[in-house]
Amino acid sequence: RLGGSDIAVSELGLGSQRWVSADFNAPDKDMCYKFMDYAILKHGVNLIDTAEQYPIPSDGKSANEGDSELLIGQWMKDRKVPRKDVVIATKITGGRNVTPRNIKKDCEGSLKRLGTDYIDVYQLHWPQRYSPQSNWGQSLAYDIKSDSSPYWRAMGGPTSFEDLCMAMEGLIQDGKIRGWGLCNDNAYGLAACARTAKALGVTPPCSIQGDFSLIDRKSEENGVAEAASPFNENVGFMSYNALAGGMLTGKYMDVPAALDDLQNRDRAMKSLESPRGRMDTRGWGGTLYRYRSEAAQRAIAQYKDIVKRYKLASLTELSLRWTRQRSLVTTTLVGHTNQKQLEESVEYFTKKDPLGEELLWEIDRVHMQNRLPIFSSDNVGKDWYGEGEIGETIP
Repeated sequence: RLGGSDIAVSELGLGSQRWVSADFNAPDKDMCYKFMDYAILKHGVNLIDTAEQYPIPSDGKSANEGDSELLIGQWMKDRKVPRKDVVIATKITGGRNVTPRNIKKDCEGSLKRLGTDYIDVYQLHWPQRYSPQSNWGQSLAYDIKSDSSPYWRAMGGPTSFEDLCMAMEGLIQDGKIRGWGLCNDNAYGLAACARTAKALGVTPPCSIQGDFSLIDRKSEENGVAEAASPFNENVGFMSYNALAGGMLTGKYMDVPAALDDLQNRDRAMKSLESPRGRMDTRGWGGTLYRYRSEAAQRAIAQYKDIVKRYKLASLTELSLRWTRQRSLVTTTLVGHTNQKQLEESVEYFTKKDPLGEELLWEIDRVHMQNRLPIFSSDNVGKDWYGEGEIGETIP
């Protein structure tokens, strides 16, 4: 279950960020139907995660924001799926968009697109306030200058925790949502929401969603796991990017991602022309650089060696099964481009035997060499003036 709620979710959830998007390898409507048929109708998966902003990327032509919700709603209608058999988690766009008025308005929009009377979990896509974690967790340091900017402080400042909790409670009382949660937030945001809701006598958040993988374990060590614990705020954790943008599948190990293949320009151009995945594109390749830092790639190589020594099928298997076993994680959201990828995910999430203690210790030993590889970089130019390679502010 998600925290203290009555919302039961499968250990594997379907991530729909790129469903019917404008991406070069986006799954189209027919493929997405196959995903849901296979996972939900045949293999016991019940959770779909989406957002009013999905798909990403959308170009306003072949793909528009809201299309992912429309697709999910149409599939449920076409397949005559009982509403209770699917747990739908969707998100309101974060930042200054999160106001009591917009919470109600945007929820109504999602309900209409999904063709349903209620949403199971309604989440903030990123916090309503400034937070160093809000940009996919790309920074660790709180920056008071950013927090004091006009964007955050004009017009009375960000929506208060009190107003946020009361607005979500209004949706619950109206039967529009069963529960609510956070995404791309941190321990402060989680504890503040939960404590505020309890002080007001309203429903606290039941979930928090965050970037989590073998090379991004910050949520276990930065207070989120402690705050979410059943002994504390009792909040479920939805992990995403368990495969680190494809890096933890191992497909970029023999030939580097296009933007990193500086020693072989012809090969890099070939990768850009025929990308193996998002890392071989200029757009995603730049955005997702953090998963390709030198420290991250050194750790990935060590994890690949563990796969060989313990005779696992693939780095994908190790990555997904490890995430599944973490005490913090309630469910793992995985995005897929094709049917084979989904079948592998289902296989790894239905293996009965857990990874052994010796293997887990091998993983931890790699982790202890660099606890935050995606926040590390060997490229630290003296002329960067306080900004790191992934755009985070350097204190």
